[in-house]
Amino acid sequence: MRLSHSNRFHTAALALALSAMLAVPAARAEEPRIATIDMTGRGTVTAAPDLAWVSSGVVSDAKTAAEALTANNAAMTAVIERIKSAGIEGRDIQTSGFSVMPRYKRVDPKSNQQDYNTVIGYRVSNGVRVRVRELDGLGKLLDAMVRDGANRIDGIAFEVSNAEELKDEARKAAMADAMRKAKLYAEAAGVSLGRVLSINEQDFGPRPKMMMARAEMAMADSGAAPIEAGEETLEVRINVTWQLSQ
Repeated sequence: MRLSHSNRFHTAALALALSAMLAVPAARAEEPRIATIDMTGRGTVTAAPDLAWVSSGVVSDAKTAAEALTANNAAMTAVIERIKSAGIEGRDIQTSGFSVMPRYKRVDPKSNQQDYNTVIGYRVSNGVRVRVRELDGLGKLLDAMVRDGANRIDGIAFEVSNAEELKDEARKAAMADAMRKAKLYAEAAGVSLGRVLSINEQDFGPRPKMMMARAEMAMADSGAAPIEAGEETLEVRINVTWQLSQ
């Protein structure tokens, strides 16, 4: 059988492509495997919080929505004025929620089951979130807020303002921890650490410490509510991969 010039060209091209495909696995098989070691490092730093977030608010019940709103507005205005008089700047005061909801008659006073066909009044809720930069006055502020009308305190979250700077120290400690363990294993195996191939960070904080509080606690005759900020722990974990050499 005779092949035309075009057929001979396609046959040669196909043979060349097949030979190239067969050569790739062979070349890959000859590549030496790189010996590596993966290690996790952990670093922590503790610090005293210097900020606090207070979640508070006013809940007002009345027969009509307008009456509930009027009462709530008056109480919330007094609370915000008290907050500002304590030295809290406007940028640190934020409305966190507002709602007007009907209140329904309960089918049974001993249960929470309600008759949704019978409205007995309305409830207005107005929440405020306050950033407190001077923790020494936190207890007195809570007491004053409750006395001026806040009947809901949902919680307090403590925070470290320079967390990122402190976490840099935790990062260094985490890297030193990973390297120490990697060197230990490498020496035990009779090899040495080579270059770093990858570093991956796992973020574990800081997490704001939440403290639940009840409005009644600030109504005690002792004055300021006892509040303790304690310490925050900032943690960093990293995964590091090294190349090993003989």
